[in-house]
Amino acid sequence: MPDFVDEHGRVQPPLAGDEAATLLGFLDYQRETLAWKCGGLGSAGLTTKVAASQITLGGLLKHMALVEDWWFSQWLMGEGWRPPFDAVDWEADPDWEWRTAADDSPEDLVARWQASVERSREHVAKALQEGGMGLPAKKSEEGWGSPSLRWIICHMIEEYARHNGHADLIRESVDGETGE
Repeated sequence: MPDFVDEHGRVQPPLAGDEAATLLGFLDYQRETLAWKCGGLGSAGLTTKVAASQITLGGLLKHMALVEDWWFSQWLMGEGWRPPFDAVDWEADPDWEWRTAADDSPEDLVARWQASVERSREHVAKALQEGGMGLPAKKSEEGWGSPSLRWIICHMIEEYARHNGHADLIRESVDGETGE
C-alpha cells in the first residue's frame, strides 16, 4: 500500500504495519507535525510566547533536539553529549535549551533538530538490526534499569505529541495557522 501524504507533507503511519513500522510511523508523523508547526517562520515567529508560558517554537526545536539526543544517543547507544549540549552546566541551568533558543537563528535551530532526528533514525536502524524492539538501552540507572527501544520510541511519541499541543497554540497566535 502506498504512503498517504497529507496536505502538510506528513506521511501517515501505516494502517497495517508491523510493530516497528507502526511505532516509527507514528514517531515520524509527530516529528513532521513539529516541522509543520515551525515551518516558514523567522526569528519573530520562533520567539513568540503565549500567555504566561515561556515556551516558544524555537525553544521546542532546541528542546526536541536535546531530547532526541538524550534518548537515542545517550540512553540507547551509550554515547555522550554532542555540542552545544556538552558545554552546558545542566545543574546550574536546567532550562538552558529553552532559555537560549532565542539566541539561535531559525536556520540553526532547524538544522540542529534535523541533525538530531537523523542521528536518532540511524541509531534506531542499528538497534533494530542488533536486537529489535526489545533491545535494552546501553545506559541504565540503578533502581530503574534499562528501557527497551520500544519504550524509548513510545516515550518519544508521547514527548512530541505533548509538545505539538503547545506548538498548535503558539503557531495559531503567530499567524492564525491552525490544524491538529
